Amino acid sequence: MTSGIILIGPPGAGKTSIGNALAKKLSLDFSDTDALIEKECKKTISEIFVEDGEPFFRTTEERVCCTAIATINGVLSLGGGAILSALTQSALRTCALPVVFLDVSLTVAAPRVGFNRDRPLLMNNPRQQWQSLMEKRRPIYENLATLTILVDEKSVLSIVDEISHGVANS
Repeated sequence: MTSGIILIGPPGAGKTSIGNALAKKLSLDFSDTDALIEKECKKTISEIFVEDGEPFFRTTEERVCCTAIATINGVLSLGGGAILSALTQSALRTCALPVVFLDVSLTVAAPRVGFNRDRPLLMNNPRQQWQSLMEKRRPIYENLATLTILVDEKSVLSIVDEISHGVANS
């Protein structure tokens, strides 16, 4: 039997840093689907977008996410757009694991993502692009989440504690 916690949210929510800290606290493994994709394709996400295109990336992402969700044994962080896939959404709904939406405001996300390198969907007018992404994705994040945490103004450790307590009490 697999066990774990899945983190979803937009760029700048802290999925990787929070996921690593949460996994350490719970003595679990940590996986990030973007890192799994980069390892499989032997190139960065930005290189995949530029060289192979977004459709190739999304197809690869969908397959990697569905496999990771089905076999998770630890903490798993999904790329920000992974939830756009109907198959990934279905996998999240049927996996019976806590799905934590790390919500973040544009004000807090902006300095974290820097709105430049390695963010292919945030290249042109990054603030407006991020806002547009969130308008489309927020209802999906909220619908899939079993726990939502606004990460603004909170430390990684306090977020990890909040997830630990929220998951234990659900």
